[in-house]
Amino acid sequence: MKLPGIPEELAQADLVDGSVTVTLDSSIYPLEAIYGASFVFIERAFVFVHRPTEGEYRVVLRAKSGPFDEDALGALAGELANELLCNAWRHQITKDNRATIEAVTMQAIAGAMGPPSLDELEDFDFSEEPFDDPLGIAQSWEDKYKKTPEGDA
Repeated sequence: MKLPGIPEELAQADLVDGSVTVTLDSSIYPLEAIYGASFVFIERAFVFVHRPTEGEYRVVLRAKSGPFDEDALGALAGELANELLCNAWRHQITKDNRATIEAVTMQAIAGAMGPPSLDELEDFDFSEEPFDDPLGIAQSWEDKYKKTPEGDA
């Protein structure tokens, strides 16, 4: 049956089963976003995700308890659509900021390990230059202009 306000090709309800079927374009919603959105409904509905054709996914939510009226199933489809949008956006943000997330995570893990032990410092090679500075950016002002901190005297 057609749900009010939702195109029939995107969502349909079955009052006998108490289910709603939502068809999604795989170029708009990545599978990770579909999983994330579907997970929200696990307590209230049985969730089935499948791929009937190459370019689409189909999510079926079958309510665990009633009522199975048109309004309740329409609300279920609307909530799924909202969760899909939220999860697709989160997925995009994570994808765009992956390098930053990894760097912060690595710093947090390294910081949680604590300072190096004396044995680790003993094995460390301090003879190497810490990094290349071809533009002289890391030089102090005094070294760069050959002046002493007290003045030109």
